[in-house]
Amino acid sequence: MNVIVRTSACCAAALLFALPLSSARADGDDTALTNLIALVSQRLSLAEPVAHWKWEHHKPITDAPREAALLDDVQKRASAAGVDPAFARTFFRDQIDASTQVQKNLFETWRTSQGPSGEAPDLATVTRPQLDRLTGQLVGALARVQPMRASADCPARVARSIANWKQLTRYDSARTEAMSQALEHVCTAGGVGATA
Repeated sequence: MNVIVRTSACCAAALLFALPLSSARADGDDTALTNLIALVSQRLSLAEPVAHWKWEHHKPITDAPREAALLDDVQKRASAAGVDPAFARTFFRDQIDASTQVQKNLFETWRTSQGPSGEAPDLATVTRPQLDRLTGQLVGALARVQPMRASADCPARVARSIANWKQLTRYDSARTEAMSQALEHVCTAGGVGATA
């Protein structure tokens, strides 16, 4: 009898751990937001090699024709992925603006102290392909966060997800402002709320 009880308890515990986490998802599950933040963070980290290359080649930080082409492409990809094209365009405008700000900060630092060391990765063959890959991944991530955009607690959920992301990674706190800027329009209400 005791063996049967122990066996049943073990089976119940094994079943509990075997259940996928997705079956326990509630409306407040922020996995999609955390994934989006991870991708945004990866994209922001590429601002440094982009800035390094532009510094080395004496190029301006902004490239309006390339930005316009990216935003047009994003709208097409968004439509194909079932994402509101206007939302995708605004989101990627935020990505561009956040990256631009990081690059401007780097240029200012290099002007007032010492320029970057080493040779910059090639923009066309190394860094831009990484940015293009992230663009596709970010459009997919937008599809997953789109259903929660209009919820009243969306800004607070974004803030909590950023806080969680910072705890899980070696997040560069100097990029906090850029991260907030990059996530400014994830929620319909706009902005990143305070953590609860």
